[in-house]
Amino acid sequence: MTQLDLEADTTEHPSKLGRKRDHTRDPEILDAALEVLAETGYDGMTIDMVAARAKAGKATLYRRWPSKGELVIDAVACMKKGDIDYSQLPDTGTLRGDLLAMIKPHSIEDGEKKLQIMAGLMSMLSRAPELAEAANAAIVEPRATANRILMRRAIDRGEIAADCDIETLSLISPSMAAYRVLILRKPVDRKFLVSLIDGVLLPAVGLGRPNDTRREEG
Repeated sequence: MTQLDLEADTTEHPSKLGRKRDHTRDPEILDAALEVLAETGYDGMTIDMVAARAKAGKATLYRRWPSKGELVIDAVACMKKGDIDYSQLPDTGTLRGDLLAMIKPHSIEDGEKKLQIMAGLMSMLSRAPELAEAANAAIVEPRATANRILMRRAIDRGEIAADCDIETLSLISPSMAAYRVLILRKPVDRKFLVSLIDGVLLPAVGLGRPNDTRREEG
């Protein structure tokens, strides 16, 4: 695989002057990209495959995403954004309760698909390290942003100290989750996330580890 795999076809079809691009089909195209990535891996994935799966023109995809790597980044970012609605973040009255409420149940099939998608993303980054910053924004930042909001709420209600380094602490769980998936190739399940919350995050903000977490970890 060469860098050419990440470059757009030179025979690109520019849109007509003054004509606005139609992005209404972007979600369908991004879903198709995730499906193809999960099925074939990054090396086997092509723009043609995604276009065929989405029933869209290849030129349409290239106008929107000049490279396969950029398409993958946008697709993963869309998937992550779909997991979090900032206007509907839990407000249980405690930081632990809020963080636990953020953990959504996932089916085994969904977990396996995300592992395959992340494996494809890792393959892409090994060939296009210049996309690492965009990948971080797609994978880590959505959950880190939610964590910051929840931690600021905890500060406002006096639950944790105002001098907590929430910028750093907000990155712990999404960064460790990304490492677990991308490097260790293991799923991020509820037990893992609860162990991060109770064993790392809560002690780090001065709340200490709960006395009995067996019910949560079961």
